[in-house]
Amino acid sequence: MSQVKNYLSLIKFSHTIFAMPFALIGFVLGLRDHFIHQTTVNQVWLKFILVLVCMTTARSTAMAFNRYLDRHFDKLNPRTAIREIPAGIIKAEKALVFISINMAIFITATFFINSICFYLSPVALFVILFYSYTKRFTYLCHLVLGIGLSLAPIGAYLAVTGSFAILPLLFSFAVIFWVSGFDIIYALQDIDFDQSQSLYSIPSQWGLKQSLSISRVLHFLSASLVIAAYFVGEFHYLYLLGLLIFIGMLIYQQSIVKPYDLSKVNLAFMTANGIASIVFSVFVIGAMLIQMYL
Repeated sequence: MSQVKNYLSLIKFSHTIFAMPFALIGFVLGLRDHFIHQTTVNQVWLKFILVLVCMTTARSTAMAFNRYLDRHFDKLNPRTAIREIPAGIIKAEKALVFISINMAIFITATFFINSICFYLSPVALFVILFYSYTKRFTYLCHLVLGIGLSLAPIGAYLAVTGSFAILPLLFSFAVIFWVSGFDIIYALQDIDFDQSQSLYSIPSQWGLKQSLSISRVLHFLSASLVIAAYFVGEFHYLYLLGLLIFIGMLIYQQSIVKPYDLSKVNLAFMTANGIASIVFSVFVIGAMLIQMYL
């Protein structure tokens, strides 16, 4: 049991609350638009379980690989030296085995979903693994992380429908700007370390004040996209309640982190964004269910 806890800690399982709610939005959106009248309840539940498996294993792969690849840097950084691999709690070789198992399960699950998800599974794995290299050569690493998490809504939609559409893409782009915005805030904690190790990040390049300004612009773009999605998707007005809370959480986290006071970075990162994603998804999914059944 303790080993299970170690691996859950390695992949920061609690951070699943960021992307998973958007995957659920994409899944229900697919049901609303195309799938609900063409299949049985059992088939819907099977697809749902497979999507959850894909989400869990893809995220576990990405997070564990990031910890494996950054283990030498993590050992040097006082904030991250206690992580499982640099602390010796999980051996690097075992982390690689864990990564390989999750990749295999992910690809297998996509095979049973549909052909397009199976064919695109290597692309998805490339994107989420590639992120771990980006801090070594580009300040746009935050956007690459956002792209990785943005696969959640479009991937879930593809799982249901087998086709692309503009609305899940709007949600995906909203996730890109939302995630990259809060990842910049999170990276403020390591600005000195990144500079000392020649690692690339927006804070290490532009400093505290300008980085927060960039984060605000990205969150403004994210808010604009979820607003646009409301009109494009012709959602029930219940969507607007979730929208207000989502935007409110963006404003809140931007207001509590200051260039001269980073003490609330974790509050902004975990609490505000966790509330934003979960509550927003509840209202959006509720709006779609009302349209589907009432």
